[in-house]
Amino acid sequence: MTVVITDKGFGSDDLKVTFVALGDAANSVAALDVPSDADLPDLDAHLNADVIRVDFPSSADGRGFTIARQLRLKGFKGRLRARGHVIADQYAMARRSGFDEVEISDELAARQPEDQWLFRANWQQHDYQNRLRAKAAE
Repeated sequence: MTVVITDKGFGSDDLKVTFVALGDAANSVAALDVPSDADLPDLDAHLNADVIRVDFPSSADGRGFTIARQLRLKGFKGRLRARGHVIADQYAMARRSGFDEVEISDELAARQPEDQWLFRANWQQHDYQNRLRAKAAE
């Protein structure tokens, strides 16, 4: 089982789609699974997908953040989900890079409860730039 995290906290997976691996995908798929080592040009044909799920094999592997940012810069408007070993401390970065939500295992959710994720849910106001602006206004 998995837990899906949004700015509102923990929830269940409401997606009723079958994900297709990037290597097996035709030009038009509704739901695409992307590995962290995907070549960015390979994603160009899938910018019309409804949902793209990017794998995070380790919390130390930040390539998924780059993939998310590039997808958004290329015009991807669908639902973007990070899946795997994303930790609560990385939630704000995930949201800033373009992810709409994070999918983690029940085991990780037990180690990092909802309150740790909600603490970071106000990601737009607590970034470095806003802290600098607040100090300058004092």
